[in-house]
Amino acid sequence: MKLKPSYKLILSALFLAWFNQQSFSQDLNCDVVIDAQRIETSETRVFEDMELAFENFLNTRDWSADEINPEERIKCALTITLNEMPSIGTFKATVQIRSARPIFNTSYESIIFNFADRDWSFEYVESLPLNFNENDYSTNLTSMLAFYANIIVGLDYDSFGELSGSSYFQKAQNIVTNASQGGRPGWGALQSTRNRYALVNDITNQQIEDLRIGYYKYHRLGLDVFETNPEECRKQVLEVLESIKAIKNRYPTSIFVISFFDAKSEELVNIFADATIQEKRKAYNLLIELNPIKEDIFKEILN
Repeated sequence: MKLKPSYKLILSALFLAWFNQQSFSQDLNCDVVIDAQRIETSETRVFEDMELAFENFLNTRDWSADEINPEERIKCALTITLNEMPSIGTFKATVQIRSARPIFNTSYESIIFNFADRDWSFEYVESLPLNFNENDYSTNLTSMLAFYANIIVGLDYDSFGELSGSSYFQKAQNIVTNASQGGRPGWGALQSTRNRYALVNDITNQQIEDLRIGYYKYHRLGLDVFETNPEECRKQVLEVLESIKAIKNRYPTSIFVISFFDAKSEELVNIFADATIQEKRKAYNLLIELNPIKEDIFKEILN
């Protein structure tokens, strides 16, 4: 059995060709798509400018201190749906953020992060620079972009080394602290259980640390050996699911747990497609207990 390629993060040939010509040594290879269909304006050029400006902000900065080769940059995507333009240059939006990680000895890319943020509000003026200072609050827009850059890098590091992403999650937490002073939605502790505050609070919660360790076991000890030792991969993944079960018993509404399954549900079906009957049944029972709303997807494991 071969892991199926993830179509969700396959970038267009033109996008890849453009990036292959660059000499960037930065951490991210992020594709930004602006969906402005709901905005009534004849000045559509601003949305093209917005895409390019957001990509440049994310892709031309060193988010980590490590030297990163161009082919090692983390593939990610932001799909930004503009819902309202209350005034010229002011926008309200929902955003889907995804990132992926290559799997050793395969052409497969595993989705690591898949998160919907419904609380984006920002100002954008064409051609103005996007300023950001990690020690201070500049704008809501750059704070949101930098927040997710650090979450993406942190989860990627966690997947290669146990708890290796800690410094990036601390940066993301600092951004939340600074940005909360602006009073904008998405940063507050009491606003939602699924906002940016809740996400980084879960990730940095020591009582949920086993899920961060699980990212390492799932990817480095699991998926990375799938081609040569699928039995060991399934063993590691089942152990991760057991640890998530313990976490969910303590934190039933954890957005970190929810986002894990938003990224991994279809992949988990593929992992157990050729498993033994006992493994299939154990995986299925765990998964419908952990994420019952995806029962229709998990039923495929038993086929």
